[in-house]
Amino acid sequence: MSSSTQREEALQTELAALRAELDETNRGVVALYAELDVQAEQLRRATELKSRFLAYMSHEFRMPITSTLSLTRLLLDEVDGPLGPEQRRQVSFIQSTANEFSQMVNDLLDLAKVEAGRLDISPAWFEMVDLVTALRGMFKPLLNNPDVTLIFEESSFSGRLYTDDQKLSQILRNFISNALKFTVKGEVRVSAVPQGDGFVTFSVSDTGIGIARELQPLIFQDFAQLDSPLQKRLRGTGLGLSLSKQLAQLLGGSVALQSDRDRGSTFTVTLPVELAGVPVPAPARSQP
Repeated sequence: MSSSTQREEALQTELAALRAELDETNRGVVALYAELDVQAEQLRRATELKSRFLAYMSHEFRMPITSTLSLTRLLLDEVDGPLGPEQRRQVSFIQSTANEFSQMVNDLLDLAKVEAGRLDISPAWFEMVDLVTALRGMFKPLLNNPDVTLIFEESSFSGRLYTDDQKLSQILRNFISNALKFTVKGEVRVSAVPQGDGFVTFSVSDTGIGIARELQPLIFQDFAQLDSPLQKRLRGTGLGLSLSKQLAQLLGGSVALQSDRDRGSTFTVTLPVELAGVPVPAPARSQP
């Protein structure tokens, strides 16, 4: 047998081995893709089941919460007779706890809708000053700490936005509520700054306890809680900031945090002036 024939046979043998190895690799890749598809489907089903469970439980919790709040309101209004100081204190505690439970249920339901892609966005043109007026009216009855002042920089809230004002209000309410909760003395300041690139940034700054740098990457996760004596005394759902982040993303924006322990915090949400991806009607002209 000639040397050229031997080389050809050796080459054919090597090619056959490479072909067999390639076939084996292809079978492995196909099997891997099939396994990934199965895992993706399992993850999708698990997410759907979780969302359905949260929506179902949130719905079922609403009835007893609403009943509890209605009863406490009747008792505090003294419809069936006067309450003593201690009775009023205890009923007020029940009312406060029921309100916290109601907020947690609302947050859970909204999170379930976001994860399931079923949270509707309803954009419309609105004046930013109207948003400020609504927020001020909402928080005025809740300002029970004389050492903390809530300030809205009205001059910064000028112009119109085309977005979902209810979702934006929900984000700002979460920021302001947290700021008031964790500020013992000083102020909570709310402002808006146009970015000049078709975006506007809303800021909520406080002089509260602040957040340690190592905890800041976790603060927008579900059920995040601060490790502080004030946090242990003041209960919270740990869902508000996570929900705010997801709502901001739905509105084409983002949230951010700047904070130092014992020096206060600034939470911001940056949104486009006009929500993209939906038809934008011309703003209605103001009546003279």
